[in-house]
Amino acid sequence: MNPEQRLQAAGLSLPAAYSPSGNYLPFRRAGQLLFVSGHGPRLDDGSYVAGRLATPDDVQAGYAAARLATLNMLAAVKLAVGDLAKVDAVLKVLGLVNSTADFKQHPKVIDGCSDTLVAAFGDGGQHARSAVGMASLPHGMMVEVEAVFLVRD
Repeated sequence: MNPEQRLQAAGLSLPAAYSPSGNYLPFRRAGQLLFVSGHGPRLDDGSYVAGRLATPDDVQAGYAAARLATLNMLAAVKLAVGDLAKVDAVLKVLGLVNSTADFKQHPKVIDGCSDTLVAAFGDGGQHARSAVGMASLPHGMMVEVEAVFLVRD
């Protein structure tokens, strides 16, 4: 199965890629490396899943937001390379969580991103990762993810 079929088998699908909300590129390629800008959990109506995570009870909502942000990011990857099957590996992920200072479950939230990448790419979806808390994120969004991919022509 190709990555999109694998996502569909997991009950997930790619949304349409969206335009950046500032003066930057959604991705930049350097040889076989594809650097993808931060993506949030943007909904079909253009709004974002917003909120600040404060308690362990918030992890499930954060996980779902990270999964949606990752699907949005993968839509940008598809736009960049034409087909997700051209991704050989996910190299590095940075996950940002809009959270209170005492929230400690950042890795569990960003597992929503990691699990989605592994669902799409199998072993090639395994990656190095950082998951950190932030005092705020653009648009009040709950999470933001960015990544570096190894791609081929």
